[in-house]
Amino acid sequence: MRLSSVQIFQQGISAILTQQAKQSHTQQQLATGLRVLTPSDDPVAAVQILDITEDLGLVDQYQKNGNLAEGQLALEETVLDHVGNVLQRVRELVVQANNASQSPETRASIATEVTARVDEIQALANTRDASGEYIFAGFQAQSEPFSRQGSGFSFNGDSGQRFLQLGSSTQVAVRDSGLDVFMSIAAGNGSFVVEPNGANTGTAVAGSSSATNAFVSDDYTIGFSQLTSSDPVTYQVTDSSAVVVASGTYVDGDTISFAGASIDMDGVPANGDSFNVAAGVKQDMFTTLQNIAGALNSAGSAPAEIAAVNNSMSQALYNLDQALENVSNIRSDVGVRLNQVESQLNINESFNVQLQETLSGIQDLDYAEAISRFNLELTALEAAQQSYVKMQGLSLFNYL
Repeated sequence: MRLSSVQIFQQGISAILTQQAKQSHTQQQLATGLRVLTPSDDPVAAVQILDITEDLGLVDQYQKNGNLAEGQLALEETVLDHVGNVLQRVRELVVQANNASQSPETRASIATEVTARVDEIQALANTRDASGEYIFAGFQAQSEPFSRQGSGFSFNGDSGQRFLQLGSSTQVAVRDSGLDVFMSIAAGNGSFVVEPNGANTGTAVAGSSSATNAFVSDDYTIGFSQLTSSDPVTYQVTDSSAVVVASGTYVDGDTISFAGASIDMDGVPANGDSFNVAAGVKQDMFTTLQNIAGALNSAGSAPAEIAAVNNSMSQALYNLDQALENVSNIRSDVGVRLNQVESQLNINESFNVQLQETLSGIQDLDYAEAISRFNLELTALEAAQQSYVKMQGLSLFNYL
């Protein structure tokens, strides 16, 4: 077979270029520390690297969501702690105001602090996070959730709850609606509320109350009568249909029981006095505090006026206990969610380490093997270059 000089030269140059390409590829591997530089290096590994890299990106986003969730929940937990402290302080004031040694003036002074506490609760309910969103407004996070409307308060948010994705199948709620925290709170003992008629003239005070599982939910009225001073005081309990469900003779300190409900009574009612027993009542936290301040501001020194204050403070204690329990329950739920976030962050971190190890095993370079290969390729390149020089110098004209 005949080989022309051009063919010989082309083969020599091709061999040099091939060795240079191999050496360049190995040099890039050594410079980057990666075994797979292009999909053509290892198509199967390239697909695996793409999948693992995508998974690592998702885990990284989950970790960012988890850190954000921790911050959001920690902020809510702090706010709820302050709300609980305010309610506990108001409870102490109610106990103080319900003391017989208090005068109308001292009760009015206590009412001033209670009013200030209403403003404090409102400020806490309108707390914003670092991004300027209201944390208790539901999905209406750009609008102030609680505002004064005349003598009351209105909720301008909704019942929405924001969730963050912490894993492929794990979500956590990072906020609670102010509707659940501040507005929809069971009043009284949780089953019913006892309220004296505003026209009562006696000294009867409704104290402790309870309901059994047999309690029949309805609106009841406890009416007292005493036609003459020599007659015994009697009571009659009627439901919303004016049907008598219980009756009897009353003496100071008696417990009136009916339809699964029991109410301890103290004092002596006047003829015609009555108490309303309303079932299933919900009341917001702001109204509870405002009612306390209003009752203390209107306190008088007459026996009937003192009884009215005692009735108000007695029911206020129930309402405050319900509010405190509600805040405690939500705060406990926030704590559970914080633990869930922490646990998921640890799981994500472990998953991230496993993915990094797997990715390293697929795409990272074996430096010992690559350096040995580089030296071998360098030797091959030098041999190709030297052989080309030798071949280039071979010519018959040199021997003529």
